[in-house]
Amino acid sequence: MIRATRFLRAAALTGGEIVDRVVLDHGERHRRRTAMRGIGGTRFLLDLADATVLDDGDALVLENGRLVEVEAAPERLLEIRAPSEHALRRLIWHIGNRHIPAEIGPEAVWIAYDHVLAEMVRGLGGTAEEVERPFRPEGGAYSGHGHSHSHG
Repeated sequence: MIRATRFLRAAALTGGEIVDRVVLDHGERHRRRTAMRGIGGTRFLLDLADATVLDDGDALVLENGRLVEVEAAPERLLEIRAPSEHALRRLIWHIGNRHIPAEIGPEAVWIAYDHVLAEMVRGLGGTAEEVERPFRPEGGAYSGHGHSHSHG
């Protein structure tokens, strides 16, 4: 089976032949080694040196030099908002206290759908609406990088 042993960040793509595309949710985009199949049928082994968070638009480099584009799959999420900046910060603290992945934007936070957390947010004065979109949570304080699509 052909292998993909390295990747290119979207910003570094300057050409190359894209032969297929893989559509992956957040968990599937954080891998080191796994068998994959592109939507066009290309089968390959992802075989990276380290577990890596791939982002939308990145490309996996096959041994023959061809590229497989990575597309972030839409996921069922909660979009959390609050009536003020202070209230949003408070909600972010409560979410972080539960150690769940979160994507933090300037006016909203996104987490994986969870009806219990939705009720908690509403009980604290925020809104929690179900949305479907790609999920790009923060990388974490101990992961060696910040936001998952700013490293590379």
